[in-house]
Amino acid sequence: MTRNPDDLQSKQALAFAQLLADIARPIALRYFRAPLDIMCKADRSPVTAADHEIESALRQVIHQRYPHHAIIGEEYGKVRGSNYSWILDPIDGTKSFVMGNPLFGTLIGLMHEDETVIGLIDVPAMGEQWAGDGQFTRFNNRLNVCSATVSGCHLIERARLYATPSPHFTCPDERNAVDTLSRHVAIAHPTCDCYAYGLLASGYCDLIVETGLQPYDYLPVVPIVEGAGGWITDWKGRQPGLNSDGRIVAAASKPLLDAAIDSLMRL
Repeated sequence: MTRNPDDLQSKQALAFAQLLADIARPIALRYFRAPLDIMCKADRSPVTAADHEIESALRQVIHQRYPHHAIIGEEYGKVRGSNYSWILDPIDGTKSFVMGNPLFGTLIGLMHEDETVIGLIDVPAMGEQWAGDGQFTRFNNRLNVCSATVSGCHLIERARLYATPSPHFTCPDERNAVDTLSRHVAIAHPTCDCYAYGLLASGYCDLIVETGLQPYDYLPVVPIVEGAGGWITDWKGRQPGLNSDGRIVAAASKPLLDAAIDSLMRL
C-alpha cells in the first residue's frame, strides 16, 4: 500500500503541515504561561482561547489551500470534503498547557481515505518537532535536523513505558491490565500526551499504552512512529483508524508490541 497519494505527495503534504505548525506555534507561545480563562467541555476536560484560535487559524489556511479537503479537529468537529482529511489537535495536552508544563504540542495529520499518510508533532515550548510519512521520520530541535529511530527494544522486562495513569481509567479491567503490565517493565511513568510518541520515535522510551483517546490524539502520530521503525495499533493489534476504540499501543519493535498486547488482553 502506497503512502504517497497520486495528487498530493507526502513531501508536499509535510511541507504544508510544517507551514501549519509555523502558524500555530506563535499563537500557543503567546498564551503559554500567561493569564488564561480556562473553560470546561461537556466531558470536563479543559479548553482555552489558545485551542480555539489555533484551530480556527489552521482551518482557514487549509480551506484556502485545499478547499475540497475534509477537516477533523478537536474543537470544531468535522467538515466534510474529498477523500483527503486533515486531522488537527491544536493543543494536545491542554492540562499541561494551563499548568505551565512545556510538554504540550500541536498535532497535524493528513488521511487519504482510511490511511494516515503524514503526521507532525510540534512542541512549541521545547522547540522540538517530529514529522513522518510512515517511511521516514525527521526530528528537528531548531539546532539540528536528523532522522528519528526507535530503540528496537524487544523485551517487556527491559522496556521503558509511558502509560495512561490509573485514576484516568473508567474500566477496572483496563486499569488492572495496565497496572500489571507496568509491574513487568523496567520503568513505568504516566504518559505525557503527544510528547511521549516523539520520545518513542527518537528511542528514549520503548512502549506507550493509552486509552480514552480520540482520532485527533492518535492518528497524526501513526506515520511518525512507523516512519521511525516502530509499531502502533489498538489493543487488539489492529491498525488505528477513525473508528478505533481509543485504546492505543505503540512499541519500538513488533515482538514488544505483541508481548504488550498479549499482556493487556488477559482481561
